[in-house]
Formats: sequence, structure tokens, C-alpha cells
Amino acid sequence: MKYLSTRGHSPALSFSQVLLGGLAPDGGLYLPEKYPQFDAADLTAMRDMNYRDLAFTILSRLIAENDIPADDLRAIINKTYTADVYGFTRKGQSAEDITPTVKLADDLYLLSLSNGPTLAFKDMAMQLLGNLFEYVLDKTGETTNILGATSGDTGSAAEYAMRGKKAVRVFMLSPYEKMSRFQTAQMFSLQDENIYNIAVKGVFDDCQDMVKAVSNDAAFKAKYKIGAVNSINWGRIVAQVIYYFKGYFAVTQHNEQKVDFAVPSGNFGNVCAGHIARMMGLPIEKLVVATNENDVLDEFFKTGVYRPRGSANTYHTSSPSMDISKASNFERFIYDLLDQNGDKVRELWTSVDHGGAFDIQHLLKKVRDFGFVSGSSNHQARMQTIRATNAQYGVVIDTHTADGLKVALEHKEKGIPMVVLETALPAKFEDALVEALGDVPPRPESLKGIEALPQKFTVMEADAKNIKDFIQQALD
Repeated sequence: MKYLSTRGHSPALSFSQVLLGGLAPDGGLYLPEKYPQFDAADLTAMRDMNYRDLAFTILSRLIAENDIPADDLRAIINKTYTADVYGFTRKGQSAEDITPTVKLADDLYLLSLSNGPTLAFKDMAMQLLGNLFEYVLDKTGETTNILGATSGDTGSAAEYAMRGKKAVRVFMLSPYEKMSRFQTAQMFSLQDENIYNIAVKGVFDDCQDMVKAVSNDAAFKAKYKIGAVNSINWGRIVAQVIYYFKGYFAVTQHNEQKVDFAVPSGNFGNVCAGHIARMMGLPIEKLVVATNENDVLDEFFKTGVYRPRGSANTYHTSSPSMDISKASNFERFIYDLLDQNGDKVRELWTSVDHGGAFDIQHLLKKVRDFGFVSGSSNHQARMQTIRATNAQYGVVIDTHTADGLKVALEHKEKGIPMVVLETALPAKFEDALVEALGDVPPRPESLKGIEALPQKFTVMEADAKNIKDFIQQALD
């Protein structure tokens, strides 16, 4: 299995090479040269597998034996997905199940993805990524310096996965004073020597643009061994493919059934994993893209126009991890939509990278054929959804999951299971939950009082030169 860039002008690479590299040299994102296919017999064999066996079955189709041998891959997976790591669960759930489902009503479910150490779905991929990094770096004798951007959850998940790892340093950019207090404390309270938190005066898109600018400087990237853990990293995406299979098997009895998945979306990474699962043969009927007030993706799926709005027009909302107007992983879907035409993708993203937009409304029928529909939410709607979910089902959800559930209900069809992907536990967004329900949501004992811990971070203006200078000073 080799991986190609969405922009068509970079050499094919192995999984391990892609894992450490992040962005392709031509500025594109990596995808497999062809998607492995799971037929009806495969799905039947996978139906009763536990999470670890599912992960191995899927990943072994995407990683060559001569890259990561099967025994090593299984050991990495078994180390990652354990009850010790995924121990904070709702009443009645088993940590060993890793991603249990919560039934709200007939054909309406939550897929619990937030039982990891930082209480967000990003742990599901980041814990695996950390162990893969450690394995590959140990095998090659190399080191890597991770440069990432976060709107809240990616940063803490990456730092908790990479903290203390000898061959890895993490430089994480986040928008200054635009995350929840809990998210901020999770990141900034870490005192590990290999973790560097940088608070950027701007929004997430500014942080993301800085990361891309550094990654596109080939000489700097090579000299300082810059890698990525954002969802531009293929390892992040493929790790998220696994729980779509797990969720599908949990709510169906046979392979002729189809399932809808509703996904709170900002950077398009999570729902992109659902698209890839569908391309591999998972019987998905609809992928419901749920946005907040930053509804660039909703606009595209309704009109065929992709028009990022820039940092000045990106709203700060009560679902802050989705406060994104330029979705990095959207390029992967457009590449498939355009039949893997790298030249056309490069043309479209040249416009986007220069502050423009593109219009492919003539392909909207094909977009529907891929199963995509969308909707948006706002503060009033998410507060009401949190209240209604608690009142009707006795389940407390966070603000992002509320956006997903609100849009899911707008697209739900009778007789087709609708699975809403949980984004984070409510404790991460305490202020919003107190507003909605009047009560402080529970949190693990180990994270109580985290906001009062000493914090270590650097404030920086939004300029790629600033982060380059910072990295040079830290490493030289």
C-alpha cells in the first residue's frame, strides 16, 4: 500500500513515511492509492470483533507488512486500546468496550468517543498516533518535532499522547483566550519539557495557516524535522475510520442494513473518516455534517460553493472546537469527488489559499451520491438540545454533540438507525453546561481543580516567522 498526494505532484510513500511527514511536499494531503474493500463476507467476519481486533483488521489492509509487521502492529493496537487508557465511562458502560453506544430512542444513538484521558474523541486517534510515532522513531533512530494547531481538543489529546516521549517534541498553537477554561488548563498546565504551548492572538484558522506555512517551507521542515498530528496526518484519519465500523455493527443485525452517522464538524477530519469508511464498503446511507455558526461546510453541501470566510469573520461560539472556517480535510473529499484529479484539486486550492472560493454546484448530485447532507446550529439551539436530551433521555451531552444531535434529528428517516458521534464529555465545557442545565457536569477525580494549576505558555502574534523563530530558539 502506497500513499499519494491530493495535489498529484509528490512521490508515493509508505504509511510510516506519511505518518512522520504530515503535509505532502506539494502542499497536498495523503490518501491511499486505492481504498481496500470490505465485502459482505468480511463484514460478517468483523461483526462480533472487539475494538482491538477491528482496528487490526482495518489497519492491516492499509499498512504493508514490510513497513510495520503484523505482530508489531497488533502489539501497538493492544497497547493503545485498553480499559486502563479508556477508563472514564458513563454509568453502565464498559471501559473495555472502548466506544460503547448509548440508545436515546428507537433508531437514535450516541457513539461514545470520549472515554480517553482528555475526555474528547481526539484521544481515539491520538493515543494510537503517539504509539505509532514511538515505534517508527525507535526503529529508524530518528526524532521528530510536532507542530500542530488546535481549537481545543486536538492540542490536549496530542500533548497527553506525546508527553514524556524521548524522541518527540510538541509545539502546539491555540487561539489565545478562545478555548474553554477546562481545555486551556488541560494544555497549559502540562510542565513536561517536550511540550511547548503557544497562544496565538487570533482564531484557529490563523494557527492552522501558520502550521501550513511552516510545513510548506521544505528547507525549514527538513532541517527541524517538522511533523504533524493535526488531522492533516493520515494516521489520525485512519484511526477514526475504525469506530465507524464499530458503531455500525453495534446498531445493526445484518449487513443489508444501512446506517446514518451525524458528525459535528469543523475541520472535516472526523466526517472524512466516515467518508473513507463508506468508500471501503461500510454500508453508510447518509453522512450528516453538522456545523455551528461557522457554517462554511453547510453552505457548501447546500450550494456547491466553498467559501472560507477568514479569521475576521470566524465566530467565537459555545462549541469552540468547531470555530473553524477553513476545513483542512475537506480537500481529501474533493479529491475523491473529482475522481482523484490532483491537478484540478491544486487549481481549486490555489484559489482558496489566496483567500478565494470555488463553485462546483454542477457536482451536487454526485455529492449526494457520496451520502452527504448538512445543517447548522447556534447557541440557542444547542442550549435547547442539551436541555431536551437531559429531560427526555436522562443523558447530558456537550455543546458540540448537541450541534450534531440537533442536525441529526432534522435528517432522521424512519427505520434507518441514526448514530450521532459524541465529541467530548460535558465537563470540558462547564460554563455552557451550567447555563443550559444549572448544574456543574461531573469530571474524573484526576481532573478536578485543573484550572487552578500553574500554567506554562507563550503568547504570540499570528505570523509564521514568529513560530519559526520560536522553534529555532528551542531546538538550536
